[in-house]
Amino acid sequence: MADLFEKFTKNKGSIGQYQDQAHGYFAFPRLEGEIGNRMIFQGKERVIWSLNNYLGLANHPEVRKADADAAAEWGLAYPMGARMMSGNSVLHEKLEQQLAKFVLKEDAFLLNYGYQGMASTVDCLCGRRDVVVYDAESHACILDGLRMVPAHRYVFKHNDIEDFEKQMARATKMTEETGGGILVITEGVFGMAGDQGKLKEICALKAKYNFRLLVDDAHGFGTMGATGAGVGEEQGCQDEIDVYFSTFAKSMASIGAFVAGDKEVINYLRYNLRSQIFAKSLPMPIVVGNIKRLELLKSMPELREKLWANVHLLQSKLTENGFDIGKTDSPVTPVYMHGGVVEASHLIVDMRENFNIFCSIVVYPVIPRGHIILRLIPTAVHTEQDVLETIEAFKSVKYKLENKLYPTEFPTVV
Repeated sequence: MADLFEKFTKNKGSIGQYQDQAHGYFAFPRLEGEIGNRMIFQGKERVIWSLNNYLGLANHPEVRKADADAAAEWGLAYPMGARMMSGNSVLHEKLEQQLAKFVLKEDAFLLNYGYQGMASTVDCLCGRRDVVVYDAESHACILDGLRMVPAHRYVFKHNDIEDFEKQMARATKMTEETGGGILVITEGVFGMAGDQGKLKEICALKAKYNFRLLVDDAHGFGTMGATGAGVGEEQGCQDEIDVYFSTFAKSMASIGAFVAGDKEVINYLRYNLRSQIFAKSLPMPIVVGNIKRLELLKSMPELREKLWANVHLLQSKLTENGFDIGKTDSPVTPVYMHGGVVEASHLIVDMRENFNIFCSIVVYPVIPRGHIILRLIPTAVHTEQDVLETIEAFKSVKYKLENKLYPTEFPTVV
C-alpha cells in the first residue's frame, strides 16, 4: 500500500511542476503598498496591470471610510451563524434589494464568494434528469460546479452559435427521454480573452428551444452597459437572462457575490444553496462596504468613463504597434505572443526588472505549448504615462522574443 502523500513528491501538478523556479516571483508574488496603478514589488515601484480594481474603488476615500466605520461599529464577527439560522440582518436584505433593482431582476441573494457561489448555484439548479449546455471556455467555477451536478452535459465551441444549436438539438432530444429541463451557461465577459459572450444571439434562440439561461457576468458588472448593469444591458437582452450572477471582487474591489432572478427561483436558491446554508454569513463590515461601493458605482459614471478612456488608449496603442489583442471588446486586454515557458519567464523578468512593468502571464500547461498570453487589466486609476511606459516595454520584449535573444535556461530570481 502506498503512502497517500508519496505522489506529491513525484507529481506536483500541472502548474506546480514549476514551483521551485516560480514561487514568490512568477507565482504568489507579494505586492505591497496602497492598491493602485503603481505598487511595490520586491522593493521597487512598478506599474501594476494585474488587479481587477476596474473602477478604482479599492482605495476610494468614501469606501475606506465606510469600511473603517463599519468595522468599528460592528466588528468582523457580527452577524454570527449562517443566514438561514442566525446570520441575517436588515442590511444584508437592503443590499440584496438594491442589487436586484440595479440589474433589473425581481430578487437577489447574497453569496459569500464568487467562485464558491457559482459552483454551488450550478449544483443547486440542476438535477439528474436535466441537461446543461455550456460554453467551452467557461470559468473554472462553472466547470467545478458541473463536476458536482448529476445532470447530462453538452459543451459548445466558444461563442459558436452554430455549434450551440447542434448541442441544443442533442440536449432537447435527451430531455425528451429524461423529462428534465435545459440550463444554458455562458459568461458576460470571458476573463482570459476579454470577448463578450453572445448573449443576445443565445437569447434569440429561446423562441426555438426551451431552455433557461445562467450568465456569469463577473467582469461585466460595473463595467459594461449604459449604467454599468452588465453585458445584458450592453447587448439589450437583460430581461432574457433567467439567472444573473456576479461577484463583488472585480468592479467593486471587495469580497462576496450575488445571484439575481425571479423571486421564485431566488427563493429556491435561498433555501437550498448548500454553500450558504452551511457557511457563516458575510460579516457586517463587508455588507456595509458593498452598499457604499454599489452606491458609488451607480452615482459616479465618471469612474466608468475614465476606465473606458484608459481601455481605449491602451488597446489602441497596442494594436497601432502591431500587438495581437485578439477579439476583446471589454476592459480585459490579452496580448498574444509566441514562445516557450523559459522564454516567457525571461520576458517577465525583463519587464519587471528593466521596465518596472508588472502584468500577469499565462503559459503552458494552462494554454498550448509555444503560446504566451500577457493579460492586462486597465482601471480608472491608470494614467496615460502608465500606458506609454508599458507600450515601450512591450516593444522591447517583443523584439527580443522574436529574435530569440533570451537565454535558454530558467532565470534565477530572488
